Amino acid sequence: MEVLRDVSLSLKEGELISVAGPSGCGKSTLLNILGTLDQPDKGTLEITGKNVALLDDESVSRLRSESIGFVFQFHHLLPEFTIAENLMIPQRLLGRSEKTATDRVTELLSKVNLLPRSNHRPNAISGGERQRVAVLRALVNEPGIVLADEPTGNLDVETARQLMEMIQNLAKDFNQAFLIVTHNPDVAALCERNLTINEGTVIPAP
Repeated sequence: MEVLRDVSLSLKEGELISVAGPSGCGKSTLLNILGTLDQPDKGTLEITGKNVALLDDESVSRLRSESIGFVFQFHHLLPEFTIAENLMIPQRLLGRSEKTATDRVTELLSKVNLLPRSNHRPNAISGGERQRVAVLRALVNEPGIVLADEPTGNLDVETARQLMEMIQNLAKDFNQAFLIVTHNPDVAALCERNLTINEGTVIPAP
């Protein structure tokens, strides 16, 4: 069954794009393809100038770790580790030095006023703070793009607004591209470009 067709999409550094559409329209398929978790049947996917189809599995995995950040509706922080440790782990997997990784953690937590929480475990901070840390984890390896699937879905209206303002600031400060799947028009309104998936085709939102 054809889920998506004739998709042409590019993201610029620092750009925030929202994607909306009804359940089952292909939003998850689009994220899976962009995240290199699935391969398109036709066409080309390029991440930071690399054609993913030409890479072996190990190279794709490395590219995903280095160049793509993921944020989900649930934070998926590891409960047995502190906030700082949750941000250290992805960097260790890439082989970064402890100093470089620690400096990056300090930089990110300071940006969002969470440095005093660095030694807390996830269950010791609020739901909004956990989701903010989840966004930082997606940024920690300095990816080319962050893919966010309903990042505000579990938050109340005010906390969702605060999270989106944080994302806007991080996108500007780090020249970071975000593609955000959302059903929330308030979230979409804070993005620079709004897309919708209609009958398998990605088009500008009306």
